[in-house]
Amino acid sequence: MDLNIGNSPKKLNIALIGYGKMGKAIEAVALQRGHTITLKITSATIAGLTTASLQRCDVAIEFTNPHSAAKNIMACLRASVPVASGSTGWLADWEQVKAECTKDNGAMVYASNFSVGVNIFFEINKKLAQLMAPHPGYDISMVEIHHTAKKDAPSGTAITLAEQILQNNSTKKQWVNNDLPSVDDLLITSERIGPAPGTHKIKYSSAIDDIEIIHTAHNREGFATGAVLAAEFLQGKKGIFSMKDVLGL
Repeated sequence: MDLNIGNSPKKLNIALIGYGKMGKAIEAVALQRGHTITLKITSATIAGLTTASLQRCDVAIEFTNPHSAAKNIMACLRASVPVASGSTGWLADWEQVKAECTKDNGAMVYASNFSVGVNIFFEINKKLAQLMAPHPGYDISMVEIHHTAKKDAPSGTAITLAEQILQNNSTKKQWVNNDLPSVDDLLITSERIGPAPGTHKIKYSSAIDDIEIIHTAHNREGFATGAVLAAEFLQGKKGIFSMKDVLGL
């Protein structure tokens, strides 16, 4: 994959919190860009996530699960270590994490999806929803497909896409997942198939024609590259940022 993105001007000591398939993909990209993985935390070594171990690092990248993400992020903020988190399914704790970041004068990037392509897809989705808003004859639906090990459904990316549609098109009032929708509901169908890294499809259907936009990830490298870019972006920053800030969209 070549996104024409040069190496970071500063070589970083990175804490990887979560060392599954995504963590390993992030490690490969980080090393390729000249950084060092100073700390690796897995579920078996979570006791090693301490203020002292974190403060050996310039930045943390957190990819874990809905149950531990908020706690991990706040550990980084309390240690005054910037953190980029791509974990999903934990946003019930968002206000608490936001308050912690403000209290500690910290820095974080949160994204439901770090992929450069997906974040461009987000902007296309918002624009299409605006363009379709005056045409209520089109029904809107969404399908998201991920690997069988994904713990949350719908995906964080699908929720972001759905909320963008609701904000920019009054045809639908709320999203529902794998349910029998009413006419005011935006149906998200979640499928879990094999090793699929992720596909998101948004369809506008009428009796006359269909309009569909699709993003399909071929592997995890796009997500990993975005996560490392977010970590590089955080250097010298204070506050809460998104991939829109990182990519200048």
